[in-house]
Parts: sequence; structure tokens; C-alpha cells
Amino acid sequence: MDYQPNDIEELKLQAARKKVVSVDPNAPKKKPVTIQMTDGVLIPRKDDGHILNSWRITFFSAILLLAGLVMFKPTPYRDIFLVTIKGTPVTFEATIFAILGALVIGTVTGLGSVSKRRWINMISGVYVELIRGIPLLVQLIFIYYAMGRFFKIEGMIAAVVALSICFGAYMGEIVRAGIQAIPKGQMEAAIALGLSRSQAFRYVILPQTVKVVLPAIGNEFISMLKDSSLVSTIALSDILRKGREYISRTFLSLETMLVVALIYLIITLLLSRLVGILEERLHENG
Repeated sequence: MDYQPNDIEELKLQAARKKVVSVDPNAPKKKPVTIQMTDGVLIPRKDDGHILNSWRITFFSAILLLAGLVMFKPTPYRDIFLVTIKGTPVTFEATIFAILGALVIGTVTGLGSVSKRRWINMISGVYVELIRGIPLLVQLIFIYYAMGRFFKIEGMIAAVVALSICFGAYMGEIVRAGIQAIPKGQMEAAIALGLSRSQAFRYVILPQTVKVVLPAIGNEFISMLKDSSLVSTIALSDILRKGREYISRTFLSLETMLVVALIYLIITLLLSRLVGILEERLHENG
């Protein structure tokens, strides 16, 4: 059958009418699906009671592989292990001091982000955007080498300062989100009872915020420990630096980096388990 142009347009209009579906304006709208990612390791869940879950497989495989290499092939793996493990105290020292500094900076930044004063809010926002936009390695080199032209900075101090400043920005966002997660009625009730805004923050909001943000802070601690390997670029004798020094003497790069990777993996998996236990305890205690 031959159709005229007008007939074709009419058919299109009829097809379009058939596709129209009535929508209830009062129907709840579907929330968009969001995907949250983190650079931390997988934290074991309490409801995952299987013997062979992903955490156990990875953790015990890493231990068995490292132990097998050290025991059954002591040359060179035992020598590599004994050299690189000496850098563990430096790695933990830099990480622990840096996480304390990041907590202080993050708390101040988080409080500034929710401040009613515009200029304080602006300063906190600029700090977060500025620091998060600059790689940690660049900050380390800038503080140790560039600032070293004006005054001498020890390697450990430069590492702690750089890690504190970098992760303080991320910590500030965690604190801000934790404060905003507390219902506004808590603040209103505290003010109604006669507390000032600062007193309400100190005695009502912040104690509740601590429980909310502790698991996220644990994740940041694990991420900081991994990123602390960058301090080897400023001549700190951490795990990676010890491995690089061994490579410079023996040229066994594959074997050395395998041991270094296994040491970092075992440490981060242990910490992830501790963070998981802490999170479970917080949920149990409300």
C-alpha cells in the first residue's frame, strides 16, 4: 500500500500516543544509584562467616607465601626479609605521628566547613580543594627540598608534616560529613537547654561525631600507611627504602619488591581486620 507524506506523519503521531504512559505525580522518585570507592583494603564483614572469605584467603596466602620463601629459599629471601623488616619502625612512626596531626587539622577544617561564618567556611573549603588537588609526592618534595633551601628540615619531620597536611584535608571532609550526619534536633535541643552553640558542639555534637567517623578514620590510617612508602624519596629508611638499598647492592629487584609487597600486604590486612573489629564494637554499643 502506498502512503502519502501526510499519512506517514499521522501514523507517527498515533505511535507516539501509544507510547505515552501515565505517571503518578505522587509516586516516590527513585534515588540515583551511587558507587562509593575507597583506596583502602577490604574490611571483613561480621556477617561473612565463611571459612574461605576473601580476607582470609588473601591474608593467609600472603603469610604462607612469605614464610615459604624465607624458609625454603633463604638465599636471597631471608636476607631480603631481615633487611626490609628493619624499616617497619620508621613506617609506623611516620604514620602514627602523621595520623595524629591529620586528626587535629581535620577536626579544625571540619568545624570550619560547618561554621556559620562565611570567611571561615571559605578558608576551610580553599584548603581542602587546594591540598586534594596536589599529589602527596609533590607535597613531600616541596616541603623537604624546596623549603629546605630556606631552612633545614629533617626527613621525619618533613614526612609527618606532608602526610598530616595532605590527609588533614581528607580528614576534614570526614569530620564535616560526620557532623552533618547528626540530626539537627540535637543542636536545637542543646541550645534550648541553655547551652551556647560552642558548648553544644563540644558536649553534644562532637562526642556523637566521633562514633560516626571512627571507621572512616581507620580506613584513612590504612591508606596513610600505604602512602607512607613515598617517604623513601626523601631518604627515610622505611620498608621501601630498605628494599631499594638492597636492590642497589644486589640488583635483585624482582625478589626484593616481592618481599616488600608481601610485608605491606600483611600489615594492611591486619589493620583492616582491627578496623573491622572496631566498627563492629561501635555498632554493638550503639
